[in-house]
Amino acid sequence: MLSVVNADGSTPNGSLIDEIVREGARRMLAAALEAEVNSYIAELADERDEAGRRMVVRNGFHQPRKVTTAAGSVEVKAPRVNDKRVDEGTGERRRFSSAILPPWCRKSPKIAEVLPLLYLHGLSSGDFVPALEQFLGSAAGLSPATVTRLTAQWQADHTAFQDRDLSSTDYVYVWADGVHLRIRLEEAKAAVLVLMGVRADGTKELIAMIDGYRESSEAWAGLLRDCARRGMRAPVLAVGDGALGFWNALSEVFPTARHQRCWVHKTANCLDALPKSAQPAAKRAIQDIYNAEDKEHAVKAVIAFAKQYGAKYPKVVKRITDDEDELPAFFDYPAEHWIHLRTTNPIESTFATVRLRTKVTKGAGSRAAALAMVFKLIESAQARWRAVNAPHLVALVRAGARFERGHLVERPEGMAA
Repeated sequence: MLSVVNADGSTPNGSLIDEIVREGARRMLAAALEAEVNSYIAELADERDEAGRRMVVRNGFHQPRKVTTAAGSVEVKAPRVNDKRVDEGTGERRRFSSAILPPWCRKSPKIAEVLPLLYLHGLSSGDFVPALEQFLGSAAGLSPATVTRLTAQWQADHTAFQDRDLSSTDYVYVWADGVHLRIRLEEAKAAVLVLMGVRADGTKELIAMIDGYRESSEAWAGLLRDCARRGMRAPVLAVGDGALGFWNALSEVFPTARHQRCWVHKTANCLDALPKSAQPAAKRAIQDIYNAEDKEHAVKAVIAFAKQYGAKYPKVVKRITDDEDELPAFFDYPAEHWIHLRTTNPIESTFATVRLRTKVTKGAGSRAAALAMVFKLIESAQARWRAVNAPHLVALVRAGARFERGHLVERPEGMAA
C-alpha cells in the first residue's frame, strides 16, 4: 500500500516516484514467488502418502524480510512449502528452495556489483551503509561485516580464477596490456597485467589478470608461464603495445605466436613526437596505413608516409618502419577480424570505465583486495562482451587456413568445405 503524499510531493519514506518503483518491485517479486511455489506444488501433485493425502502442500508464509535491490529496499513475504517427502539416500526431509529468492539472499546481484566500485573509490566498509542508504532507502543486508565477508569471497574468487585449468579452452587470438589504474596499489609504478583472448567459437574471455611492477619482462613471463603451466596453448596471434616486456616474454613462452603491434598506441607514440600543427595530417596518413584495402596498399601507404615526413621527422618515420613486420600482421587473417586485431581496444574499452571510477586513495586497502575488486568488475562486464565478427572463421584460423586480402583461399586438409 502506498503512503500518503505530503504537500511537497514526498512521502514518509522518500520521494513518491521512488516509493512507486519499490512498490512495483515488491508486487512483481511477490507474484514471481507465488508462481514458483505453485509450479513446484503442481509438479508434485501426484506424490501422496498411504492415506492418499498430498505430500507437498502450501504452508502459509515465511516471516517478512527486507531485500536490497536496484529499486531500493523492498519487504518480502515468501510463500512457505510443507514438503513431507523423505530422501531415500540421506533419510532427511526434502525442502523447497526458491531459485528466485534463496534463504540467504538479502540483496540482488546488481547491488553486489556496486560494492567494488565503492571500495575502489576509497570508501571503507563502514562507509558503505550511509553511501548506499541515500539511494536505496535502506542499507539492509549491507552491514560492514557483510561487506567484509564479500571482499574475502571476492579475493577467493580471484584466486580460484587464476588457478583454473586452461587446457580445455583454446585461445586463438590474445590481447595483452598493462593497465595503470592508480588504485590502492602499494607501489606507485605497479600495473595490472591483463590477458584477454578469443576462443575458437569467437567469444571473448578474460584469461588472466595480475599485478606486475613496471610491466617488466619478468612479470609478463611469470603470467604467461603460469598460463602455459595450466594448459594454455600458444595463440596464433598476440596483440599488444610497444612495451618490450610482453614481447620478450611471449617469444620465450610461446615462440610460435605471431606479433601484432597496437595501432592506437603506435599512432599516439608517433604523434607525441610531432608538433601540434603537424599532428592532424600525420594522424590521417597513419590511418591510411591500417585502414588500407590490403597489405600491399598498406605498404604503399607506409612509403607515402615516409616520403612526406622522412626529411623533417626521420625518428617518427622510423617508429613505423622499425615494426614493418608486426604492424601489418593482421592483414593475413580474415577481413572481418581486422577491426578486432589491429588494436588492444578490447582491453582499453573495458578498463576505461574502471579508470573513471578509480582515484588515488590514501591509506589503505590491500593490493589483493583492490585486484579482487577490479576482477569482479571485469567479470561483470564480461557477460556483455560480444563475439568477434564472423566467429565461425576463428576455428579456421587455428586450423591453419590461409587468407589473402582478408579472404579464405586455402582450407586446411581434413576440414569440410
